[in-house]
Amino acid sequence: MVRTATREYDADVVSYLNAAVSAFHCVAEVRRRLLDAGFEELDERRPWAGAVKPGGSYFVTRNGSSLLAFAVGGAFDEATSGAIVVGAHTDSPCPKLKPCSKLEKAGAKMMGVVGYGGGIWHSWFDRDLTLVGRALYAKGGRPTHALVDLGKPICRIPTLAIHLSVGDERSTFKPNLQSHLPPMLASGIRDALAAAGGPDDPPDPPSTGGALERHDAAVVGLAAAYLGCAPGDVLELELQLGDTQPAQLIGIHEEFVSSGRLDNQASCYCGTQALIEAAGSLAADASLRMLTMFDHEEVGSLSAQGANLCANSPAFKDVLSRAYAALEGRDEHAFVARSLQISSDMAHGVHPNYAERHDPKHGPKLQGGLVIKHNANQRYATNAVGAVMVREFAARADVPTQDFAVKADSGCGTTIGPITAALTGMRTVDVGPPQLSMHSCREMMGSDDVFYTIKLCKAAYEHFADVTKAVDVDGPDPFWADPGKGWASAKLQC
Repeated sequence: MVRTATREYDADVVSYLNAAVSAFHCVAEVRRRLLDAGFEELDERRPWAGAVKPGGSYFVTRNGSSLLAFAVGGAFDEATSGAIVVGAHTDSPCPKLKPCSKLEKAGAKMMGVVGYGGGIWHSWFDRDLTLVGRALYAKGGRPTHALVDLGKPICRIPTLAIHLSVGDERSTFKPNLQSHLPPMLASGIRDALAAAGGPDDPPDPPSTGGALERHDAAVVGLAAAYLGCAPGDVLELELQLGDTQPAQLIGIHEEFVSSGRLDNQASCYCGTQALIEAAGSLAADASLRMLTMFDHEEVGSLSAQGANLCANSPAFKDVLSRAYAALEGRDEHAFVARSLQISSDMAHGVHPNYAERHDPKHGPKLQGGLVIKHNANQRYATNAVGAVMVREFAARADVPTQDFAVKADSGCGTTIGPITAALTGMRTVDVGPPQLSMHSCREMMGSDDVFYTIKLCKAAYEHFADVTKAVDVDGPDPFWADPGKGWASAKLQC
């Protein structure tokens, strides 16, 4: 399908990205959309027996930064049905506020930060930045959790003037994250006036414990004003730097989405939309449809809310197992073996100025469709069977797909696909919409690829039960079973 007549999701994906300014905000926005669509929120701390039924739609959050949603087909059969899972992650590389961020350098008020994940850190320099994330504050004598998005530009990481650069600094920009990444909040002179209650600024609140002991009083004051509490009531800040430039459509045809955090909130958006849009066919479906959005993918997924089950807090397996048990399932291993995960993380689109960095036959283009990712060394979980299934979903949705594999002399990143596949035994295929500037403060992707990804994931939710029966390599099959036609006789000869 070459999209010519519809820009169905252009405005909505921009609105979503402007709301989902952190992993916490991403989960809050998806939660809002699911509730509006009639999903029921479950509590991990309570029994699910009797609460999960065929035809129902549910979700659960963990730590406020991971979300797992599922919808049970009305024709679900615990003995024959499987799950179709679309997996994504909520986190993105960024500078995060240190636990004790108070910092002064050369008479200027600064803020201590640390790099989270593998960011392109120079892209954060010379941008007007704010603080986003969450805070805990005292309300009525009890800790209360709330999201924070200060919105306005309160800091900047200035680059060094070229006239002051020495040696390789003029040709190679390699900032030291400890020394060069802290953003500038205020001049010491103006800050002293504010602390004393100058003519234009209210005085800084006195330090009375809590966050005021560890963070700049003005920063805590801004957070408190946003939360509607006194600065002394702010107990803890879990914040990160955020770009104040909003997401928007760019290009001469307004065809590209320009935003931070496309990796991987674009997949979170597409998976959410697909799950909601597929609701009309749920009553007649036999599958369990699932959307997983994990935190901490950018740092290895090893956490209670991450995708790595080695963390002894397996969010994916927990929710999948409990949902199946609540449906009176009796053989979870067989259920998992009948299931498929589509791990949707962003893919590397071919860069017009660096086209030689891609294999000539594996250079996905923006606006070219969802990318099927391949890696012979299992950095991606895709095999021939998974690729065929994804292409079948694409055919049913009438959307294009592309293929990606790194050059033979290049290393390859990875994502949640191989992790969850290895630790659950579930069939998995790695895919993702193509993008440029991955891990930059500001990334870009094609708006058509948002459309294509939603439609493919929707088709996967709706047609998995049929497609999985047609693509079965482990059940009885004439090719495998007949000794005279290759497979069985070849095994006997080995």
